Amino acid sequence: MSEVRHELGGTSLRRFKPYPAYKGSGVDWLGEIPAGWGIKRLKRIVQFRGGGTPAKDNLEYWGGDIPWVSPKDMKVSVVLDTEDKITAQALRESATNLVPAGAVLVVVRSGILAHSVPVALSGCEVTLNQDLKALIPRSELLPRYLMYLISGMQRELLVEWKKEGATVESLELELVASTPTPLPAIAEQRAITTFLDRETARIDALVAKKERLVELLQEKRTALITRAVTKGLDPKVPMKDSGVEWLGEIPAHWEPMKIKRLFRQTKRQEHADLTVLSVYRDYGVVEKSSRDDNFNRTPEDLDSYQLVNVGDLVINKMKAWQGSLGVSQLSGITSPDYAVFSPHHSESGRFLHHFLRNKLLTNVYLTMSNGIRPSQWRLEPERFEDLTVFVPTRTEQTKICEYVDHGVQGVSQLIERVETAVNCLEELRTALISAAVTGKIDVREEVAA
Repeated sequence: MSEVRHELGGTSLRRFKPYPAYKGSGVDWLGEIPAGWGIKRLKRIVQFRGGGTPAKDNLEYWGGDIPWVSPKDMKVSVVLDTEDKITAQALRESATNLVPAGAVLVVVRSGILAHSVPVALSGCEVTLNQDLKALIPRSELLPRYLMYLISGMQRELLVEWKKEGATVESLELELVASTPTPLPAIAEQRAITTFLDRETARIDALVAKKERLVELLQEKRTALITRAVTKGLDPKVPMKDSGVEWLGEIPAHWEPMKIKRLFRQTKRQEHADLTVLSVYRDYGVVEKSSRDDNFNRTPEDLDSYQLVNVGDLVINKMKAWQGSLGVSQLSGITSPDYAVFSPHHSESGRFLHHFLRNKLLTNVYLTMSNGIRPSQWRLEPERFEDLTVFVPTRTEQTKICEYVDHGVQGVSQLIERVETAVNCLEELRTALISAAVTGKIDVREEVAA
């Protein structure tokens, strides 16, 4: 965190002074608030507006010019465009509603609500799907202040807004509407939002630089692996044309082998007591519980899940074209929608893991997939089994894996350091917002200066 503060020019909550006087808010998660602030239930100061989904099979409803916001569009602070758009006919004939610019959009139903409440402003007139609500502030509440309040108090509001014992990740509108909301005067809200606009922009700019660095390091790691598993380690070795357009030349002594010669698809079920595994584009096969960014809910009945042994090749058929496959180093069970192949070879599973995940193959997997849109492209296992891979001697496979693992470790450690810094910046951003919107720090002079 000290390194992060240095890069931000010493930004720390300790440099801001508190308000002159405080009073109890009567709200546990809010604590004390400045003496001059008020508190009102959210439903007293905002109008709620919901949404809906026009019939997907009615082509006259889609491809218009009216933005239709769904959770996938809520990755920005101001929504100006959406992946899907609807027509005026869809607006008239469906359950969705038009929401004005300046509304606060909140995701109220989604798997990601286990960790955060996505919130953004509408930068233009939009419509919503049923997973979102629009909070349209009345005159005594600035939209940007409300957006910052929700984004800065994520953990507290998640607890307040979920019905106890609910099995579906959703927020209860009645609980949201009843939220006690700290309410400074409009001029003070404006000062707080101006301050937060400035300070969060500085943090966001630094986060963007570090995320770009992560991208460059990931590209370096990918290039290192691809070069090693497709060209070998000896730059002077004689080469030959592989006969495969996507690969080009390979070392002359490498042998071609079909996947169906190396692996056979299998589906072994009824092993519900084993560890649940998942497949990640960046990691291959991992324990699902080891990741906090997997929002797919695991069902209670795991009898249909497939057995995975060490050495098995596991493929997420819907995301193979993104690189979501790998040779497992773990035993467990995985989704019945995945393809699992058991090994029937004496080659290095680790080498095959790296080869099958190399960057050159992603477009190949795409050509083997069928579907009407990217999110629905599915790899055809029968076509995958006809894929040709090229393997060196067993000794050379071992050397390549050692080289790759060593090189990857160094780059991965750098990535981890940068990602740690990004996490610290994001924590600082949240803490700064939280302190400002709840009156723990007085930023009025910061704006006047």
